Amino acid sequence: MSEATVSVLPRVLIVDDSRMVRATIVKLIKGRFEVREEGDGEAGWQTLMLDPSIQVLISDLTMPKLDGYGLLKRVRESNIARIRDMPIIMISGDEDESARNHAKECGATDFITKGIGTAELLARLDALVKLATTRSELEAMSKQVMVDPKSGLSSEEYLKQQGRQALALAQRHGSEISVIVVEIDRFDALVEKLGRPVGDQLIQQFRAVLSKRVRLEDTVSQTGPAQFTVVCPGIGLDDARAFANRLDQTIRNATISYRGERVEVGLKFGLANSRDDEWQTMTHLLQLAEGRAVEEEATGAEPTVLEGTVEAPLPSLGVEDAMALLHAGNIDGLKMHLAAIAAQLMPLLKLIDAELKLGMDAESAEAKLMKLT
Repeated sequence: MSEATVSVLPRVLIVDDSRMVRATIVKLIKGRFEVREEGDGEAGWQTLMLDPSIQVLISDLTMPKLDGYGLLKRVRESNIARIRDMPIIMISGDEDESARNHAKECGATDFITKGIGTAELLARLDALVKLATTRSELEAMSKQVMVDPKSGLSSEEYLKQQGRQALALAQRHGSEISVIVVEIDRFDALVEKLGRPVGDQLIQQFRAVLSKRVRLEDTVSQTGPAQFTVVCPGIGLDDARAFANRLDQTIRNATISYRGERVEVGLKFGLANSRDDEWQTMTHLLQLAEGRAVEEEATGAEPTVLEGTVEAPLPSLGVEDAMALLHAGNIDGLKMHLAAIAAQLMPLLKLIDAELKLGMDAESAEAKLMKLT
């Protein structure tokens, strides 16, 4: 049999302080499942943290160091989704109804006695593995549809879907939605002058800034190389213009220079509203907003001009924007701003150092930072 035809067996973790119980369960499921074993709840927890291939947990109730209820609580409160959502079978030596109910209340998926037969145990494990696999596949599909992997923002299709739903809801309840298209003006010329890496960094920075300034109910997507679209349920054109002005002011207040030269970066906006423009479909609203952004370019409106002396191709960062870039993996884009970010965080770091007694020597770090800034 070739390596390509060998299927990987689902992995089950058995946590029980009795070697005999573990050996019995292994004998029942051997050949259908790959097994890992631990003798107490604490060791079981460490194994769950370190082995992402485990799909189902089988745990005893009474164990040293950390009992089954404690292990179950840790799993269900975990910040790691694969652990938090894992199917868990709790096992006990008797048919204690109160123990069964307590385990269910704590988040157990199933509850069995140690005398369970082979066929029944295999059937339950098969069902739980299929459940875990299906859930994982659905989550992956959902993320793929909802999020554009390149930009990290909502996909364009998801933006349209959310827009259609918001428009239908607005029409049903006599409300409205606005669409804002914002584009970096003369982006191609900027890239030609400064190079593609600088243009890419600017786009990444703008994504972070924009995503931090939209509301939770808004949907934002990158709809072109230097174009972004925001669907805003429940707001009129005045509020949409106010948002555009705030975004424009954020860029206007930023500092951009490259090799000692001033960099001019302009934003152009196109706005559309379901009530004012009397459009009944999301497609028309999107087209109208995008067309108005193009019209603004045709008028030759003056771009936002950013002047500065800082040798950096990106706007200055706040802490939230810095975290957004960090999570996106844009380390190079952060390096030139580290001193300024550290200055913002220093009061918090000093408090943490003082309260938790971490020995960070924050006072010395602050003195060195002052020389840098």
